[in-house]
Amino acid sequence: MTDDERIAQLTQKMLRKKLYVLLSTPRVAAEKLTPLLAAHLDYMVGLEKRGVVFASGPLSDGDGPPSGHGLTVLRVASAAAARAIAEADPFFVNGLRTFELKEWTVMEGTLGLRVNLSDQSVEVA
Repeated sequence: MTDDERIAQLTQKMLRKKLYVLLSTPRVAAEKLTPLLAAHLDYMVGLEKRGVVFASGPLSDGDGPPSGHGLTVLRVASAAAARAIAEADPFFVNGLRTFELKEWTVMEGTLGLRVNLSDQSVEVA
């Protein structure tokens, strides 16, 4: 079997789901985002409720508090739709953040979900 045939065999059943990743960068110190944080969170929760947000959250270097950087993965049909969503974020509208947009093709991975009926709790792994 050639390398190309092996690659085709390995990837034939992979998901190939197109998503869009927004990498947000603050233009100001992290504490200057605080006055618009509630508006930003309201915006993000609204997107989540519409089923547009796959995942989102702040980034840090691992040792300290979030730095104002963020990562959002969107379920939308196009880069133009993802860009429109990013440009409507209150942080962007008010000049506090810039963003970089990337198309991401999900090929492999796992998703774990546990629903406990006895106490109606949910765990995501």
